[in-house]
Amino acid sequence: MKFFLDTANLAEIEEAASWGVLAGVTTNPTLYAREGGKLADFHSHLQRICALTDGPVSGETVGLVRDEIVREGIELAALAPNIIVKIPVMPEGLAATKTLFERGIKVNMTLCFTVPQALLAARAGAAYVSPFVGRFDDISEDGIEHLANTVTALSNYDFGHDIEVIAASVRSANHVTQAALMGCDIATVPFKVLKNLVKHPLTDRGLESFLADWEKVKNS
Repeated sequence: MKFFLDTANLAEIEEAASWGVLAGVTTNPTLYAREGGKLADFHSHLQRICALTDGPVSGETVGLVRDEIVREGIELAALAPNIIVKIPVMPEGLAATKTLFERGIKVNMTLCFTVPQALLAARAGAAYVSPFVGRFDDISEDGIEHLANTVTALSNYDFGHDIEVIAASVRSANHVTQAALMGCDIATVPFKVLKNLVKHPLTDRGLESFLADWEKVKNS
């Protein structure tokens, strides 16, 4: 499984990249707004993110009409060679995805909650499909089951182009574990979750024991 960071924070991206585990970045308008982002700086901010990783960087469109989405997508794709255009799954988004696919521009279709949505995204030419996990949990449904159904359904068919499933809205290490066990291609996680993936109380206890024993050696 590859790990993407779901953030617009440059310091978080730089730190994750230093661990050698960062395969890409996903952003959205909400994440950019949290960083105090300004409209005039949006493109330059994406370029700074692209400079921190060689992997795909998803920049999201905000248009609701296919021509607007295509225009935004072309502008975003021109910013850096590793930009992926992120488009919500909806009729206008599917039409825009088809057009961008025909232009050789890769699309990450987001806000995907059902198998039919994922299949339609794949048929339209999306290179990535992002089923959301945590938001199902928020309404007392099993987000992992929905993700598993999507992974299975997409694996049943040859769409004529490469397509990867990104587990999105990931809230915990268990979400990552379950996504990995089902063969999901990518997990995009907040930096807080990425840090938690490294932690375990037995690891901490073992490290404390090793250090205590080493102090005994030093003082012997």
